[in-house]
Amino acid sequence: MRASRLLSVLMLLQTRGKLTARQIADELDVSIRTVHRDLDSLAQAGVPVLADRGVTGGYRLLAGYRTRLTGLTADEADSLFLAGMPGAAAELGLGAMLAAAELKLMAALPEPLRERTGRVRERFHLDAPGWFRATEDTPLLAEVADAVWAQHRLQVTYRRWRAPRTVDRVLDPLGVVLKSGTWYLVAAVPPDADATRDGGESPDGGEEGMSAGLRVYRVGKILSLTVTGECFDRPPDFDLATYWATWTARYEAGVYRATATVRLSPAGVAMAPLRLPPAVSRAIRNSAGAPEPDGWIRARLPIESVRHAQGELLMLGPDLEVLDPPELRAALARAAAALAHLYAADPPAPAGSRPAPPDSP
Repeated sequence: MRASRLLSVLMLLQTRGKLTARQIADELDVSIRTVHRDLDSLAQAGVPVLADRGVTGGYRLLAGYRTRLTGLTADEADSLFLAGMPGAAAELGLGAMLAAAELKLMAALPEPLRERTGRVRERFHLDAPGWFRATEDTPLLAEVADAVWAQHRLQVTYRRWRAPRTVDRVLDPLGVVLKSGTWYLVAAVPPDADATRDGGESPDGGEEGMSAGLRVYRVGKILSLTVTGECFDRPPDFDLATYWATWTARYEAGVYRATATVRLSPAGVAMAPLRLPPAVSRAIRNSAGAPEPDGWIRARLPIESVRHAQGELLMLGPDLEVLDPPELRAALARAAAALAHLYAADPPAPAGSRPAPPDSP
C-alpha cells in the first residue's frame, strides 16, 4: 500500500509540477505528516525532490527528471472504463484505483497531451441523475460490484413494491447499470434456485424478468446480502449492453398498454418534454399532425392506465385536451371540476385568527 502511495506522490509531482504538502495530502486523502515521510523516503531512494521555501513554496522534481514507473495494475486498468464518471467509480469502490490509473497515464503522456487532458477535465462534467431527483442511497453497491468482478454467487434479501414485500433471492450477478442516477443489477437465476424464478426488478420497484433465468434488480432495494462462497460461470453469449437495451425497450412497451388522442396548445407542445416522461413526449413529437387554425395540434400518446394518465396529463393544465378514450376525458373533467369547486370557495381563516366583525347597517 505504501509503495503504491509513494508512486502516486511521484506521479503527482511529475504531472502537476510544484505542489504543497497540503495539496498532496488532500489529493491522496492522507495526513501532512504522512506526506512529509513519503517525500523523505523518495529523496532517500534517489528521487530528486526539491523543497522551495516561502509563501509560494512547495515540493517539485528536479527539472527534466521523469520516471517511467507508470505500469497499471489490473484493478487500475479495469477502473479506466469509468474515467468519465468519477462519482460512479467512487460508488463502485474504484475511486482510489481510478485516481492512481489517471496519474500514471498522465505521467506517461508528453507535456502537450497532458495539457489537453487537463482542458477536457476543466470543460466537461457528467451529472448522471435527472433533474429534481436525489441520488438513491446504495450502501451495498460496492459489495455487489465486488461480486460481479469476482463472479461470486449472492444470497440477497430484497424489498419490492408488491406482496410479498420482502423476499430472499439467490443470484449470479452479471453486471451493474447506472440509469438516470439509479443503479441496477442484472443477474442470472441459478438453475436450482426455484424460489427466485418469479421475477426481477422493474425500474420503479417491482419484479420483472425478460428471459428464462435473467432478472434486473434495483440495487438500492437490496436490504442485505451474503457472498455464498460459490463461484459461477458467466453465460458465454451474455452481453450486458445488448441485454439492457432489449430489457428497457420491453419494459417501456409493457408499461404503456393503451393510447390516448389529445390536443395540445403551442405552449403544451413546448412544455411536454419538461413535464411528461420521455416515451410520452417522444410519441407526441412523432405523431403530431399539422397545426389547426388555432395553433393547436393533435397527437397520440401512450398511457399506462386511466388513473396514472390523469395525474400525468394534468401537469399540462389547460394546454392539453384529451379527446379519447372517453373514460380518461371524463376523469380529467371530474378532476378539473373538483379543482374549480375547491378554489371557488373562500379560503378558511387561519387557525387562531379573530372573525371579521359584521357589516354595519
